[in-house]
Amino acid sequence: MGYRLGINMGFAINKYIEPEVWGQIVAEELGLHYIQLVADLINPFWDKEYIKDQIRRIKAITKSQNIKVESLFTSAFTRVNHLMNPDKEAREMWQQWFERFLEIGSEFEARNIGSHFGIMTFDTYNNEEKREYILEKGIEGWQKLSWRARKLGYKELIFEPMSVPREMGNTIAKTKYLLDRVNENSGIPMKVCLDVGHAPDPSERDPYVWVKAFGANAPVIHLQQTVLNRSNHSPFTEEYNRDGIIERGKLLKCIRESGCEDALLAFEISHREHCDYEERIIPDLKASVEYFREVINQ
Repeated sequence: MGYRLGINMGFAINKYIEPEVWGQIVAEELGLHYIQLVADLINPFWDKEYIKDQIRRIKAITKSQNIKVESLFTSAFTRVNHLMNPDKEAREMWQQWFERFLEIGSEFEARNIGSHFGIMTFDTYNNEEKREYILEKGIEGWQKLSWRARKLGYKELIFEPMSVPREMGNTIAKTKYLLDRVNENSGIPMKVCLDVGHAPDPSERDPYVWVKAFGANAPVIHLQQTVLNRSNHSPFTEEYNRDGIIERGKLLKCIRESGCEDALLAFEISHREHCDYEERIIPDLKASVEYFREVINQ
């Protein structure tokens, strides 16, 4: 399918939660037709009948606006310990949550689904015995989900390498280790949702190095403008591009050189709830799409 521009729907949380509203924004105002739907807009913890109604509304608007729900992911409110929670009962609860999330995504025939790998508490991470135990539980949890995902028709699971050790995957070696461990016994492959702006281990903060390392194994790549040592999730406007380290031509060159031939490049841009930013959300997103349209047509 090649490279496709899309958007992570985190931008809509608490701002444009109505499917009919965000559908119009995505397709008509931004000119995009691929999305990564987030759990904060359709959460498996909700009442089943309400979820059914949300699925109905989302299906209707995506059909009318020619939008493909290609991926599902956790987001701001669902960025929690989940499969690496220190409490067994909580891990089991989140295992069930992800299974329901898989079922929701299958309604849209999504290609993949994922999250961060899991977050350890400080108490867990700082204790070697606890750390190793919870890591094994996290790996087992993802492996179980991979077999359920296979039955539901997904092509891959994805996880996002994060910025600090207890959030998992903050170095290239650690990310490869997690992939290898899960894929030792997986129904479908575990791959990477790569974010070009994450600021991981201080020795590996060049985003282009990460793209070259994982581009061929990243069906989803999050796009944000940022500066070195930060993960700003800024838009690609003239103001932010002036000092930003993400340049469209260089990024696309690295993606190609990585061996990646097929990926959703999804904008993951955030605006703080602040009077200075409220009216800039849509214009900033439009500018970001226009910036990348120079190099990606889909």
